[in-house]
Amino acid sequence: MNSPISTTLTAAPQNDLPGPDASALEVRLAARSGRLQGHTSGLAREHVQVNLAILPQALAEDFRRFCELNPTPCPLLEVSEPGSPRLPGLGVDLDVRSDVPRYHVWRDGERVAETTDLRDWWRDDLVTFALGCSFSFEHALLEAGIALRHVEQGLNVAMYRSNIPTHSVGVFHGPTVVSMRPLKAADAIRAVQITARTPLVHGAPIHIGDPALIGITDLARPDYGDAVAVRDDELPVFWACGVTPQAAIAAARPAFCITHAPGHMLVTDRLNRDLQQSAPTAHRLRQPVPA
Repeated sequence: MNSPISTTLTAAPQNDLPGPDASALEVRLAARSGRLQGHTSGLAREHVQVNLAILPQALAEDFRRFCELNPTPCPLLEVSEPGSPRLPGLGVDLDVRSDVPRYHVWRDGERVAETTDLRDWWRDDLVTFALGCSFSFEHALLEAGIALRHVEQGLNVAMYRSNIPTHSVGVFHGPTVVSMRPLKAADAIRAVQITARTPLVHGAPIHIGDPALIGITDLARPDYGDAVAVRDDELPVFWACGVTPQAAIAAARPAFCITHAPGHMLVTDRLNRDLQQSAPTAHRLRQPVPA
């Protein structure tokens, strides 16, 4: 039987929220003050956004190795010192306990709380892992004239659990989670070319076309985020997603851990252009598991 999920959220004013041209610090301060509690897609569009996984030190080495063996869904950008809420390589005025709009708290693999502030949950043995996020390549796609419907509609990106397994390490295992963006065929080709140069934020798509081939039965029912319609002249384009660690954590069932709420990222001072490479990097994924 699932445990009830407690929620510690307060009504946030909708005015004076950061937008696409905001600085990373403005987004973090809005989250820290409780003004920003929604998703971060399209905010501070020039800045790198990261997924968070916060685990007890006893599990940190296995989780680090899990990320290293699964670099496409889990591109590791920085790891904190035990007990430290700082990620100095990602921002100066940055506190992982308060600068994300929403967090999920987990016990024994079950999500038990959603909160906007971790200070009451913080422990001296916690290690924070910051992983690249596909929101960071969306600015490059938009600059290239590729329309992204979830951004236009103010929605979170649609995310699904696929049948592509990850490489397991210790207790960490599970499916690759993917994000989906509907694109016309010509735009899909351009998106491959653009995102292949950003392996630290998931790189090129891992699947284009029939979602059933990767175990997704209904695009209208994402496992995370918001449903986005795919029109008749479009293809669903799937990227590996940084929610994959949350699926692995749920399978591992650690006694305690914390993640960001899907789509509610930590916005860093690093710039997206600094993560672009002159040539794409290829990583080998495991093959889908037939139903």
